[in-house]
Amino acid sequence: MQHSKTQDTLVGLFVAIGIAALFYMALQISNLGSYSNSDSFTVSARFQNSGGLKVKSPVSVAGVKVGRVSSITLDKESHEAIVEMQIDARYDNLPDDSSASIYTAGLLGEQYISLDPGASDDYLKNKSKIDITSSAIVLEEMIGKFMMNKAEGK
Repeated sequence: MQHSKTQDTLVGLFVAIGIAALFYMALQISNLGSYSNSDSFTVSARFQNSGGLKVKSPVSVAGVKVGRVSSITLDKESHEAIVEMQIDARYDNLPDDSSASIYTAGLLGEQYISLDPGASDDYLKNKSKIDITSSAIVLEEMIGKFMMNKAEGK
């Protein structure tokens, strides 16, 4: 059975589309496919422990993604993690007394920041700082405390 040039071209096109689809899916899963939104503002928060939080981790309010983590740095004096977040400008009505917590999503353990809106009449704006924070829970520390309590007979 002979192959025609049309068949070879169609097979090549099908393979190229399949590779492009796999590449697109890999970018979406790894959060690398999204680009920086220029229509956003920056908010920062300090955490005692940022756990496995990463740059480009989601920031959400009530389960709705409102932004992404843009940088994580260490304050050399207080030894706290300073997390900067890019919040989409559509969500410019978040009260300035909102709190930020680091949570783990699902079984895979991707960490994200959840913002819990406060009751203030003033809103977060560019360069605002969130004062009320809750750090990531480190599973190893919890297991260690549990084991120590069991060893002491409590």
